Amino acid sequence: MNKQTLRYSGCKLPPYTEYTCLRPLTAGVPFVTKKNPHVDRFFISARSWQDEFNALRALLLQSELDEQLKWGKPCYTLGDSNVVIMQGFKEFCALLFTKGALLQDPDWILEKPGENTQSARRIPFTSAQQINELKGSLGRYIADAIDVERSGRKVAFRQTEDFAVPEEFQRRLDAMPELKAAFAALTPGRQRGYLLHFGGARQSKTRASRVEKCIQDILDGRGLNDR
Repeated sequence: MNKQTLRYSGCKLPPYTEYTCLRPLTAGVPFVTKKNPHVDRFFISARSWQDEFNALRALLLQSELDEQLKWGKPCYTLGDSNVVIMQGFKEFCALLFTKGALLQDPDWILEKPGENTQSARRIPFTSAQQINELKGSLGRYIADAIDVERSGRKVAFRQTEDFAVPEEFQRRLDAMPELKAAFAALTPGRQRGYLLHFGGARQSKTRASRVEKCIQDILDGRGLNDR
């Protein structure tokens, strides 16, 4: 299919902005892929994975997702919802699917970003050739992510009571009624954040140290990442 660059004034788009259409136009219902000029600087200034980022961008621009820049990264949205985020790391780059836990994974290429990640899944890449070889599969994963978002399906997150309370933290809760009350008053998300933080340390000494450093924040009603 030949690309066609066009100027379209039939919808609310910035005037005189060029858009690259990678799908045929249906009579009366134009499909216009939006290349956000504010995101261009990310691809131009990327110090690594530039070829890979551009290959991923070309794939995502063939979808109906909108391109935005969030957290300094290209983010592809459906309405107000983040669906796919492009990421770059030292050893690899990746596509992060925000509701990846709900996606079908026939090619077994989705992975958890972290041991305790509940919703997001990512696909890592180390070369543009790898992306090109997976082009067909990636298109299906992106389409599946759009279908999941449009369906309104939600990830069933584990509740606070499903997380183990580290012994080192439990001892402090038992010894400090005010700490126990303050922790109970936190939102479930903040509670889970602390439990994951404390339990993520392998050694008891490290867990105890993490607990001590966070006691005042808990008493003040702050979450782990609150400032």
